Amino acid sequence: MDPRYCAQDVVQCALCKDAVAPLYCNVCHTHLCKDCVEKHFSDKSKVHNVVTLEQFLSTDFESKRDILRRDLQELEKYIFPKYQESAAIIKTQKTDQLKHSQKLTAELNKQGEALHREIHTIMQRKQAEIDEMNVQHLAAIEKQEDETNKALHEIKQVIQDLKSLLDTSDVGLFSKYRSRIAEFRKLSHKLKISLPNLMPQKINREELLKQFGSLSRLSIETEEQGYTMPSPGAESSPPDRPLLDVPRLITDIPTTGYRELYNVSCLSDEEIWTSGDNEIMKLYNLKGEVQKSVQTKSGDAPEDIAVTRSGGLVYTDYKDRSINLVRGTQMQTLITLRGWRPLSLCSTAFGDLLVIMTSDDGKQTKVMRYSGSTEKQTIQYDDQGKPLYSPDIIKYLSENRNSDICVADFAARAVVVVSAAGKLRFRYTGPPSTPGESFRPNGITTDSQANILTSDPDNDRIHIIDQDGLFLRFLHNCGLQYPRGLCVDSQDYLFVAEEDTGKVKKLQYYK
Repeated sequence: MDPRYCAQDVVQCALCKDAVAPLYCNVCHTHLCKDCVEKHFSDKSKVHNVVTLEQFLSTDFESKRDILRRDLQELEKYIFPKYQESAAIIKTQKTDQLKHSQKLTAELNKQGEALHREIHTIMQRKQAEIDEMNVQHLAAIEKQEDETNKALHEIKQVIQDLKSLLDTSDVGLFSKYRSRIAEFRKLSHKLKISLPNLMPQKINREELLKQFGSLSRLSIETEEQGYTMPSPGAESSPPDRPLLDVPRLITDIPTTGYRELYNVSCLSDEEIWTSGDNEIMKLYNLKGEVQKSVQTKSGDAPEDIAVTRSGGLVYTDYKDRSINLVRGTQMQTLITLRGWRPLSLCSTAFGDLLVIMTSDDGKQTKVMRYSGSTEKQTIQYDDQGKPLYSPDIIKYLSENRNSDICVADFAARAVVVVSAAGKLRFRYTGPPSTPGESFRPNGITTDSQANILTSDPDNDRIHIIDQDGLFLRFLHNCGLQYPRGLCVDSQDYLFVAEEDTGKVKKLQYYK
């Protein structure tokens, strides 16, 4: 019988080919009868492991169950959430597409109205020229008419006088007559008029289209998506780690060349990028030695810096509206904004860029997701259509382990957290225990526990909150002075950029 169709088929020994095989060698993957076991063990090239067929089938069954469990875990924890995220992004893209289409139509109508106004103005001007020529023409004709009518009246009078003279015999009247024939022989001038003509130009559709403007091409591309599974043996979620009561200062890393130090970003556990109030971005090792210096393309100070998953450095340039990538010795402008200026940015777990930006008029703020230079998502309003973020320009953002987008909104005095789909999850405005204290968050980062850390420079401390906005602890009593930029390395050591001292402090805050 075909073993593919019947689980109860008798399995024969692979050596003698006749006897029933109740045994199985896990090393050689061979079915054996009891009589052939000794012969099988005579092959000394391998260490054999012979078990009963029931044991083998049970082990095989459990192996398949393990595969099923792993597949179920991967589907539930990784694949399904990512498809949910994609569906949410697609929904956002559909909304953005409708808004953009409406915006294009409004711009088209606006341009059409402008062209109509120009055409109307031209027609009014030409009509005024026609009206002026009509006035001149009519005046010339009426003058000629007056002169002709006057001459006709005089000729009639002379004719009447001549008839009367011919009927009289008064010599005196004859002697007074003076002929006007010579005068009347000079007929009035004849008007020679060249009537104006409209000489319309042939409408050049191509030129008219140029005047109207052009639409840039629609670009639709697809890109592969995936996710990174934990390495074999690793936990899918890091185990809970207790926080230290008092953070431990590991090292001070001095920086030079900055009057004010703003940002820090980990390239590795041994190297950090820094930026401040000038155009130079510096890579330091933990001894405070400069490994590399890079100047911005524009010569202006970067607004923020971040390290990509591939180890490149990206920075935002507020003044020239650009987002730039530094890789090795090469510098590339990835994005140049129009009508908006970039503030902070971060690189996501899946290689996207999240950028928070403000409008030129300073009245709007939004978060944009980019894949390379391609816009993928806009996050600006909550479900009630209200702005998620204040219009102030001091803002920093980070992505959490659960793909939430966390924004430190300085002017709003809040950390604003939205899901990957852009739905508001919560606003953190400080711990309930200190409601009267001023809280103006600045730098922000997240760690392997999905906890959110935000700097509170006015109070020389750092807040730690969990992924749901619950206050956990302050990091203070460790000599912090006006902490600003934050980042964590792969071991959850925290690096803090102190604005005024120019130092980067490495802290341990987990046990």
